[in-house]
Amino acid sequence: MPSVLSSKTILPDKVVVHPLVLLSVVDHYNRVSGNKSKARVVGALLGSVKNNVLDVSNSFAVPFEEDRTNPKVWFVDHNYVENMYYMFRKINAREKLVGWYHTGSSLRQNDLEINELFKRFMSNPLLCTIDVQPKEEGLPTSAYMAVEEINDDGSPTMKTFAHISSEIGAEEAEEIGVEHLLRDIKDTMTGTLSQKVSTQLIAIEGLARSLKEMHQYLCDVVSGNITLNNQILYQMQNIINLLPNLNVEETLHSLTIKSNDELLAIYIASLVRSVIALHDLINNKIAVREVEKDELPIKLKKIQKKDENEEKTKKDVAKDLKTTTFEIEENSKKF
Repeated sequence: MPSVLSSKTILPDKVVVHPLVLLSVVDHYNRVSGNKSKARVVGALLGSVKNNVLDVSNSFAVPFEEDRTNPKVWFVDHNYVENMYYMFRKINAREKLVGWYHTGSSLRQNDLEINELFKRFMSNPLLCTIDVQPKEEGLPTSAYMAVEEINDDGSPTMKTFAHISSEIGAEEAEEIGVEHLLRDIKDTMTGTLSQKVSTQLIAIEGLARSLKEMHQYLCDVVSGNITLNNQILYQMQNIINLLPNLNVEETLHSLTIKSNDELLAIYIASLVRSVIALHDLINNKIAVREVEKDELPIKLKKIQKKDENEEKTKKDVAKDLKTTTFEIEENSKKF
């Protein structure tokens, strides 16, 4: 059953989440959930909209309870939200209440109902799911907004969440703070090359997961398990159109030359790095030898002076002993 989103819904182009929000959410989860891994926490998001980009720069925790067996039973203290938002506005009036968050990697059944509660404070709240215990590498955030889905067959509209692209962004002060936090966990033994290879490996694994999701979606559409969404299909077609045509010999030759040039640059850089390291090692040994050579005469003089002092001490002791013996003999003759 084809369906489209309501034209009245205005969605931002993307959502930028700051590191301060992620740290606050992790701290909130650790304080409230404890060892209960299945529990989730809920909080409010603060930020601003500029050039159709939603910037989430701050957050605060909200008292929340729910029944795990019955999703319809839940509680959010909206009075607490009002009081906290009033105090945050005194600190920074530019930060507005833009949405809410909950921990976990997926949406829940009662998220639409909770989203309706937050509409008391804004017209179209943002929902950001934050995975505090990720099992795979990648962004821990996913952004959604509630929209009206209109069916082509004239059936009543229904509310659903539309996904919005999200990324992690930071200001200069936040970048400095994150760097200080990462110093304790960063492996200083690994070089830049190994870090780049690890990053590329993570990116390839994420691409493989996305391709599997696309394949599973198409299989579900063909089998009739889910309805076809033309927007998703258009996006898939755009992705396929961006792929290079490797059947053209000139394109394949150009890609091979470019990859060979990059590998040659990496190989030469590794050789230069090794030669510089050996050169520094040799210079260090030469400097140590020069220092030892300069210090050798001084050590010899000290040893020679010490020997002379010992010889002089021996002579003085022998002289004193001889004098004492002579005095003893003279005294014995008197008696």
